[in-house]
Parts: sequence; C-alpha cells; structure tokens
Amino acid sequence: MTIAQADILEYYLRSKDFVLDVVVHERTGDCIVSFVAKVDRDKIVEAMSYFSYDDEETLQLVPERTGRALNHQYEDKLWGMVLQRGIERLFLPAPVRAVLTVIKSIKFIAKVIKSLSRGKLEVSVLDATAITVSMLRNDFATAGSIIFLLNVGDMLEEWTHRKSVDDLARSMTLKVDKVWLKTTGEDVLVPINQIKLGDKIVVRTSNIIPLDGKVVDGTAIVNQSAMTGESVPVMKEEGGYVYAGTVVEEGSLTIEVMKLSGSGKYDQIVKMIEESEKLKSGTEEKAYHMADRLVPFGLGGTVLTYLITGNANRALSFLMVDFSCALKLAMPLSVLSAINEASKYDISVKGGKFMEAVSEAKTIVFDKTGTLTHGTPKVEKIITFDNTPEDDALKVAACLEEHYPHSIANAVVEEARRRGLEHNEMHSEVQYVVAHGIKSTIDGKTALIGSYHFIFEDEGFSISDEEKKTISEIPEQYSKLYLAYDGRLKAILLIFDPPRLEAKDIISRLHDLGFEKVAMMTGDSESTAKMVAEELCIDEYHAEVLPEDKAAFIKKEHEAGRKVVMIGDGVNDTPALSEADCGVAISDGAAIAREVADVTITGEDLYSLVTLRELSNALMSRIHNNYTAIISFNMTLIALGVLGVLTPAVSSLLHNTSTIVFGFHSMTKLLDDKKKD
Repeated sequence: MTIAQADILEYYLRSKDFVLDVVVHERTGDCIVSFVAKVDRDKIVEAMSYFSYDDEETLQLVPERTGRALNHQYEDKLWGMVLQRGIERLFLPAPVRAVLTVIKSIKFIAKVIKSLSRGKLEVSVLDATAITVSMLRNDFATAGSIIFLLNVGDMLEEWTHRKSVDDLARSMTLKVDKVWLKTTGEDVLVPINQIKLGDKIVVRTSNIIPLDGKVVDGTAIVNQSAMTGESVPVMKEEGGYVYAGTVVEEGSLTIEVMKLSGSGKYDQIVKMIEESEKLKSGTEEKAYHMADRLVPFGLGGTVLTYLITGNANRALSFLMVDFSCALKLAMPLSVLSAINEASKYDISVKGGKFMEAVSEAKTIVFDKTGTLTHGTPKVEKIITFDNTPEDDALKVAACLEEHYPHSIANAVVEEARRRGLEHNEMHSEVQYVVAHGIKSTIDGKTALIGSYHFIFEDEGFSISDEEKKTISEIPEQYSKLYLAYDGRLKAILLIFDPPRLEAKDIISRLHDLGFEKVAMMTGDSESTAKMVAEELCIDEYHAEVLPEDKAAFIKKEHEAGRKVVMIGDGVNDTPALSEADCGVAISDGAAIAREVADVTITGEDLYSLVTLRELSNALMSRIHNNYTAIISFNMTLIALGVLGVLTPAVSSLLHNTSTIVFGFHSMTKLLDDKKKD
C-alpha cells in the first residue's frame, strides 16, 4: 500500500463501532483488527467487502496529517544509517574507513569550535575530544563507532521531537462534528462534511471556528492564541479573515468558508509548539542539561588521571564515557512513550510539562456539573407557570440552549428530541452570559433561560409569592433552569444530575495517590453542593461561585505553595483551567474548555484521572531512575577505566551499548495491562 492508502484503510475501519483497534502495515500490505465477539468478525469482513480507496465519505474520515509519513521517513533514515554502517565495516578497506571517519569528524570538531567561541563548555567538547584523541591514537574503529552512535542518537532525538510536535499539533485539530449553516430562512445545524466552499456558517460565543473563512456579517472578540500566539483577543468584523481553531470569546460571526480542511494555519501551530517549552517537563530539562554541567569534571578528570598515572589509556577513560548520549536519548523517549501510552487510555496530553504538574500537584479541583455528576443529566420534570404548555416551554428552552452545548444544555435539547418536538429558530440573536444563562428576544420581547440569580436579580423579572413557594418546595437534588419571557416566569426545568457512579471511588483513589485536598467548585446552590460533597467525601467545596471565583481559589492554592489540577467541562471553567498547573477537560464539554485545557479525557468515566496520576508518577519516577542509573553506570565505567580494569575501547563499547539499552527501556510501558482493565 501507499502511505495514503494505509491511512484510508485504518480510518475506515476505526470508524466502525465494532472495531476496537486497527494497525495497518503499509510496507507489507496487511492490517491487524481487534474486536470482541465472533459476530463482529463477520461485520468486519462485510465492511471490507464494501471498502474502496476512492470512496468520498471514507476519504473525509482521514485527518490532514496522521503521522504515518513522518514515521516512515525516519524509519527509512534509521535503517539507511545502519545499512551504511554495515557496508562500510564489511566491504571497505581500513584506510578508506579511516578517511571517511576523518571526514565525518569535521562537523563534531566544528561544533566544538563554535561552542568554545561563545564561551560555552558543552558535552560536544567531550564528544569531539574523544573522537580526536581516538584518531590521533590511530584507533579509527573506536572513533567511527562514537560518530555512528552520536549520529543515531541525534537522529532519534530529532525523530522523537518532531513526532511529539506532530502528535500535539494533531491533538489540537478540531473535533467539530456539526456547524450552523446560514440559509435564506433559519440557521440549520448540519454535519461539517456537508459544508462546501462559499457556504456561510454562523459561529457564536464560546464556540470554535471550524473552518478558515472571511467574515461577511457580525462582530466578535476572537481568541487566536492557539494559532498565532497572540495573548490578547482581537476584534473581527465584516471583511476580516478568521482561522479554524480560533475561538469566539464574545459576539457572533457569519463566515464565508474559504478552506474546507480548516488547516490553513497548521504550519503556524507547529511553529508555535516548537517555540514553546510545552514538550519538556522541568525534571526532564534538568536531567537533559546535567551532561553539560559535568563536562568540566570530565576534562579535569582526564588531565588529573594522566598527571597521576602517566597512562594515556586510563586518562582516555574519561573521554570514552560521557553522559550525553544516554541522557539525550532516554529522556525524550520516556516522555514521548508516556504521552503515547496515555492516549491508549483515552487521555490526550499536550506535553510532558503537564504530566509533571499532575505528578507534583497536591490539590485537585472539580467542577460539579457534567464532571463529578453524571455525564448525561436528564430533564426529569417541567413546572410551568402563567398557563404555559409544557411542550411550548420546552421548545423555547431547547431553541435557546442548542447554541451553547454543555451537559445541562444537551439534556434540554435531548428531552425535546425524545418528545418529538421540533424547535425551529424563533428568536433573534442569542447572547450567552457566562455562568448565568442565555438572553434573546422573541417577537420583540425578552426571553431568558438560566439561573435564579440571572433571571430574578440580574434581569429583574418579577416573581409572585405563590411562585416563590413552588420553588421552595422543589427537592434539593434537582438542578433548576428558569425560563422567563416578556417579564414573567414561564417554566422551571428540573434536571436530575446524579453523581457519577464511580465518583466516590475516584476521589478515594486520588487521595490514596497523594492528593491532599480534593475540592469542588459549583454554581449550584449551597444545599445541592453540600449534599454532593458529603456523598462523595470531598474535602472542601464552594457553592454559587462565578468563573473568577474558581480561578481565585486556584491562585490562593498557589500562594500556599501547592500545585493544582483543575477538572472542568464548561465555558465558565476556562479561567480556572488556564490558571491551574494542569487543566483537564472532559471531551463532551464545551469546545473552548477543550481548547484551553492541557489534557483532555475522552473516556466514558473518570477513572482516566486515576490513570493519568499513575502514569505521571511513573513517568517522573522513570526520569529520576534513568538519570540515577545513567550517571551511576557511566561513573562506574570511568572508575574501572581509571583503575586499568577496562580499556578505552571496552569502556566505549559498554557505554554505547548501555545507551541503546536505556533508550529501549525508556520506551517500555509505564503501567501494566491489569491497570488498564
């Protein structure tokens, strides 16, 4: 298969709900498909009978970049280097190999000259010195081996870095399934793959712009940091250009689609990632540069050993063994392997920095609705007022809520669908008020849906004593959405949002894994928050909070010297997700929450949080252990060389072999399969 064909086949099979996993080998033209039941095997065979590389619907399933071509490129490069080395050793005479070694050494010597000219003493000095001294001693075989392994190490480091950047860039690709299409009549919600060039789409507050295009109507504040790195949101209005992946913070835009793939800024994403430090944790960075700090000791040890013993071979032991190869190979491989392993547990992590934060955090903060509570709340009952029919109230509520997806909003829309109610657009432009509700007009009259505070205090809608009595009698376990129109309360939608079945066990296990404080922040009432907190054994909770209150709580924890992990799913969680050392978003929450978060959980339950903590702890432990083992092993080689037990050639061989061993060990699983189950 070609690389493109392999991708088409893989994503075609992955789209089938009866397929667990797919691995496609383009070089041999075969694929391995994992499934559960025998009947699924028959479905797979049937699906393959309909498969075509040219099917338009299948082609739409394949992302713009899959990473396969990148891996293919570096696999070829690695095998090419190994093959070239083998041919040189087997077929070229020694004098020719010596000349090639001298030529290859030039770049290492030039690097040293450049480093010294800047007044820096780096590991490259040891590398070049070891190569040069070996050649001066007429040991071109050792010099050639050092050069080969250094080149392989550099190539593997480049591969892991580019793969990390590519994986992260693809993790930032848009997960937008449907968009609002502007038509001559009302706006229509349609699958994104039905959009054509020139179509006009509508994007409102808190939603991600799914496709590149030109603004033809409306005004909005757009956050472009994910694409351009700009920290300050910019104003977009008619005639302006917007990019896929940016977020409308406030306002509404009608956009004429200019690029269907929505990938016009992919290169800018990659550039932004490469210029950031997101890929490296602080621990990894310290270990990574420790080799440079040991250079003076290596050079000093070489000179001192020669002065004491007068033996050049023993002195060379310091040069034959350095720490850079293993450290620079093992550390990035450890982080990349951990991020890839996390993805297999439905956890998308944007960099090793955030896994370190998860490992070191002592406080974890949960939003309640849609996070600690059940992922799919339901409308249990609708209480109407002012002689309003239930179905009419639900139609208006669904019509307003469908524009701003959130677990509660989804529950309202789903209830309308379950009852078979069509809720055509009947309102003017909708306005989302963060942490409060939605405001619009119908037939020139104000329509609102949201919290009690929003409807009756902020907007000043009236409420009678009888209505107050009805509200006071509503059981505490319900979340309440108030619908008001034309100055009067029309309905209260009672939404049952029970705690997730696994929530209590999750919190207990998080405590066991070292979190000292588990906190809950919610906009719900004090009574509801208290009930949930007591049921789940939460250490601390805060009710009736605004978005800025959540961020303020995290700042307070920082001032107390504690790192914080924040879990959320809504627009109102984004300030806290940004403020936290690691923000974790639930995948079925608001688009802007996923965009802001450092980690996204796509699993069906919260056990992924336990796995994330375990993986992060295991990664930090591996980095520390690698560092200790690499330093200890190589110091032992140096000591044995100085004592004359090992020759420089043997020291170099053992050092280079250990580098490969440490590299392979860094790619092994951090968690065993039992934990995944």
